[in-house]
Amino acid sequence: MSRWKGLPETLDHRVRQLVVQLRRLKDHSGLSLASLAAKTAYSKSSWERYLNGKKLPPREAVVALARVCGADPTRLLALHEVAAQAWGAERAGARPVGPSERAGQSRSPGAAERDETAPPAEDEPATPAPATPAPDTPAPDPSTSAAPTPVVAPPGRSWLRRGPLALLGGLVVVAVVLLAVRPWQDDGGGGRGSGTATAGRTTAATPAFSHRVGETFRCHVRRTAGVLTADRSRSTTAILGSGATGWEVVEAQCLLNHRGYDPGPVDGIVGEHTMRAVKRLQAAAGLPTDGIVGPDTWKVLRR
Repeated sequence: MSRWKGLPETLDHRVRQLVVQLRRLKDHSGLSLASLAAKTAYSKSSWERYLNGKKLPPREAVVALARVCGADPTRLLALHEVAAQAWGAERAGARPVGPSERAGQSRSPGAAERDETAPPAEDEPATPAPATPAPDTPAPDPSTSAAPTPVVAPPGRSWLRRGPLALLGGLVVVAVVLLAVRPWQDDGGGGRGSGTATAGRTTAATPAFSHRVGETFRCHVRRTAGVLTADRSRSTTAILGSGATGWEVVEAQCLLNHRGYDPGPVDGIVGEHTMRAVKRLQAAAGLPTDGIVGPDTWKVLRR
């Protein structure tokens, strides 16, 4: 069996799942990279990039590998379709440039330099000009206003106007920080995902999945909008075969456990225990018992 290099840490778990399956198929066939190049329309260096996660193999390469290895390409093509979406989203990458940024980029270098050297307009009020005191407000003593500690200045109407606004701004900042941090502290160190979903939170806020040896995750299954969820993933189409990892796997393991099919440790990895639990669920539901979680199995898990 080939000694494979470790896949890049930044590789999306859906692309990783496809590469792992292609590696297994190649190892099972006993073919070398040179043999694959001879039997397909792709070079040895191309296969090296495909099987080490450096480049997403085209659909035709997946079909060619399945053909020369005597395997059915259907399952591999389903994995490829999911991986291609992840690969495209990752490579699309950079956020779009807004109209104001495009306008700034199109200006002449001289204009850019003038913009950099000129102080921003909104910074000018940082040192307020002395204002004529109101008739009912005594003029501040110059020696007092120059003191470094503002509390020694006599309170006036301007302080009364700024105080509530400053307090409100501080409360808003604290609320934003708590909303950003708190959802991922609910598990108390047992896992990095949230035990119960925050209302309105989308899966875009979920951190990238990365597994540590011995780490397991808590399950809090609830019914919402008529379906069961553990609030780890909203997927109903992810294909989870042997060796798959990710929050979708954690979700499936929690739902299996909730339905009485023990998947083993809820660790986000499809292993033998998880596949046996999936097969028992599929058999009870009258589905093909292949041990792979697909759209039909998701329907059974969530209903």
